[in-house]
Amino acid sequence: MAQHMVVATGTTGKLLEQILGIEVTKLQSGPLGGDQQIGAKIADGEVDFVIFFWDPLESQPHDPDVRALLRLAVVWNIPIACNRASADFMFSSPLMNEGYQRILPDYEVYRERTVIAIAQKEPEAPFSHTLTI
Repeated sequence: MAQHMVVATGTTGKLLEQILGIEVTKLQSGPLGGDQQIGAKIADGEVDFVIFFWDPLESQPHDPDVRALLRLAVVWNIPIACNRASADFMFSSPLMNEGYQRILPDYEVYRERTVIAIAQKEPEAPFSHTLTI
């Protein structure tokens, strides 16, 4: 990991620095928004791969954030390891130490879709509501 720029949520980043002796860019702790910060970096093209261990037998207080992070990794075709075996495969891959050109999905049709504003007026209500989808 030393030859890579490592970004982690707060608590994990502190542990990695102590155990591995490498510099880690630490974001917020996961439940305080760190998972979403990593998701934003994925969407901005700043992440090449993700190692994200979580306990599937424990309820996560920030479960929606965890699911959003996993979804973004899939949306942007980012390799993600959620267990030790996957991480071992990822780190032992010859692609880990050379340039890898991942295939980016083409979301141009989605981005250019027509967005329609729908006006909905309730007969009993004195106000009209506009909902943009």
